[in-house]
Amino acid sequence: MGFMTGKKVLIVGVATERSIAWGIAEAMHREGAELAFTYANDKLKERVEPLAASVGSSLVLPLDVTKDDDIDAAFAAIQQAWGALDVVVHAVAFAPREALAGGFVQSTSREAFAIAHDVSSYSLTALARGAAPLMQGRAGAILTLSYLGAVRAIPSYNVMGLAKASLEANVRFLAADLGPQGIRVNGISAGPIKTLAAAGIGGFRKMLARVAEVAPLRRNVTQADVGNAAAFLCSDLASGITGEILYVDGGFKMG
Repeated sequence: MGFMTGKKVLIVGVATERSIAWGIAEAMHREGAELAFTYANDKLKERVEPLAASVGSSLVLPLDVTKDDDIDAAFAAIQQAWGALDVVVHAVAFAPREALAGGFVQSTSREAFAIAHDVSSYSLTALARGAAPLMQGRAGAILTLSYLGAVRAIPSYNVMGLAKASLEANVRFLAADLGPQGIRVNGISAGPIKTLAAAGIGGFRKMLARVAEVAPLRRNVTQADVGNAAAFLCSDLASGITGEILYVDGGFKMG
């Protein structure tokens, strides 16, 4: 019996089998959790449904996190299917591609700033609002994914760094607000991993090489590394942890 047996988990943000969110799903499935997934559009639906089926899940829901009606409908479907919810994994981030190249000032338009913050940070608040009523009395947990660019100026990360900084503040405010209801909110700041989202960041290969060269573990972290940490944070083993950003980066932040 795994340490997440009996937990009902909604995972938002799986795009492919290389997604960090998929590594989290695999770890939680291994530990006994029951999973539900979302997809943002029909193209992603074709990718997500087979992955969900591979871990025994048939609960795959449409969800564009920029649309409140979609959020309401997804949690209504969760309530109808399960009646309650224990965990939400928020693995959603986006900025226009042109904002992730070149210098920060030149690349950051008002529109790109607004989009990055709406999709990457506000969506966590919106999901927490929808999830909280289903978590009452269940020691709920909400988890999001950040990156070192939230606290350091990383070349080409640009406006996403600002959005991740907002996301990390969001974790703290949500933790303070939802804690009295028994709901914990945490984040994982993962080292760079080859994902579909990372492909849009300029110089990403050089970033991977640099981390592997200087991180104390002398390697890049994997989906499994992040997945295992996520499963722990969302389980009752971490019942005293909230409002934290856990670095899973091979120790690179120390440098």
